[in-house]
Amino acid sequence: MAALMLQGTGSDVGKSVLVAALCRALTNRGLTVRPFKPQNMSNNAAVTADGGEMGRAQALQAIACRAEPHSDMNPVLLKPQADRTSQLIVHGRVRGTLGSGNFREARGALMTEVLESYERLQSQCDIVIVEGAGSPAEINLRQGDIANMGFARAADVPVILIGDIDRGGVIASIVGTRMVIEPEDAAMIRGFLINKFRGDPALFDDGYREIERRSGWAALGVIPWLSAAARLPSEDAVILERPADPREGRKLIACPILPRISNFDDLDPLKLEPGVEIVMVPPGRPIPAETAVIILPGSKATIADLAALRAEGWDIDIMAHHRRGRLIVGLCGGYQMLGHRIADPLGIEGAAGDVEGLGLLDVETTLSPAKRLRHVDGTALGAPVAGYEMHMGETRGPGTERPFAFLEGAARDGAINAEGNVIGSYLHGVFTSPELRRALLSRIGVAGGGRDYATDVDAALDDIAAEFAAHADIDAMLRIAGVGA
Repeated sequence: MAALMLQGTGSDVGKSVLVAALCRALTNRGLTVRPFKPQNMSNNAAVTADGGEMGRAQALQAIACRAEPHSDMNPVLLKPQADRTSQLIVHGRVRGTLGSGNFREARGALMTEVLESYERLQSQCDIVIVEGAGSPAEINLRQGDIANMGFARAADVPVILIGDIDRGGVIASIVGTRMVIEPEDAAMIRGFLINKFRGDPALFDDGYREIERRSGWAALGVIPWLSAAARLPSEDAVILERPADPREGRKLIACPILPRISNFDDLDPLKLEPGVEIVMVPPGRPIPAETAVIILPGSKATIADLAALRAEGWDIDIMAHHRRGRLIVGLCGGYQMLGHRIADPLGIEGAAGDVEGLGLLDVETTLSPAKRLRHVDGTALGAPVAGYEMHMGETRGPGTERPFAFLEGAARDGAINAEGNVIGSYLHGVFTSPELRRALLSRIGVAGGGRDYATDVDAALDDIAAEFAAHADIDAMLRIAGVGA
């Protein structure tokens, strides 16, 4: 069966976006395509059709293929927690934790399950597009590798290497990769792509051909900076390190960047609204006093992130914001932080115990090992919503008698304080509803809800696919992948 793997010379070179672009380009050609990432490390996740969870990037790539997201598309997901540990998700289900001491041995043992998922996907489609993780040049991690060359060689999948010219040193990064990896690994690489190019590509012709000569790999294209990618959900936390550039005349929505922030793509639909500006507040900076809405995001380690929030002094900013009567929204872990107390009697996140919350909602949370994963539909703030739950723990208390959302089957979600300016919810993805955005933003005097987020994302996928196809030799890639062979 046909397959092609895109690996990168490093993290954040654009692998996820180019896989999505290639998936949509091939789907638009009439091929049945499926995305696959053997191992992902991310706290941005999505609930799958089979009731599991997977990396957000692979969920987006599934949409690019016009396919339903399934846990087979990302069989191993590592979600970083506190204390140098990661929650291990296999085939969409929690299987415990991995620490730095047992990481290599444990992941290597997962290869059989990775290959099982890959083979199931192969049986469903014409071609599988595989995304690597990090870089094959990280030779210190080669033993037990299931994310890059370990998988490529086990499954006999040819590789295209991506270099990021925007960060500089792209010639050295590609040629250097060829020099440091094992000859057997280098033999799996059949070509390379240059990504994120700005300016006149003719100025890079000599360098492009020199890479081809020195590496022995086919030159398959110079991909320009894909501006439409900014309209896609963000998975990589690297984007959070980039400074915000608030524009005048917009009301600020501020979100503190917590150490274990998760599912921060929940905020992406708000970027469609011309009346607001999203400001991600990094450590070391206060939440701006002129902020209209503070959003406390999801967290992979709620108690540790609450301690970090207090260490930054953000709790003082939040209380001052509350005294001004302004709006505060907590999502998932952020919702738990807004209550009076968070208890962890079984030591789910670390040492057993409990901590005092911010006390802005009359609720308390008890963490538990069972993880709730499900898609939901209902109404919130009088508007239709669809989203998903992905959390460990139960939140109870008088505050839940004023729920945020009424769900199908008479279930309720979240809490709203008596004044209506503090909202907590376990639902992810609710801002994709334009009606919900309109209802929320009306509380700060902004007319919102004009555009449908899913439609906008789908259009962005078509845009990046068209741009990619105009600059990459897709026919050569298909020959390398074995389509029609």
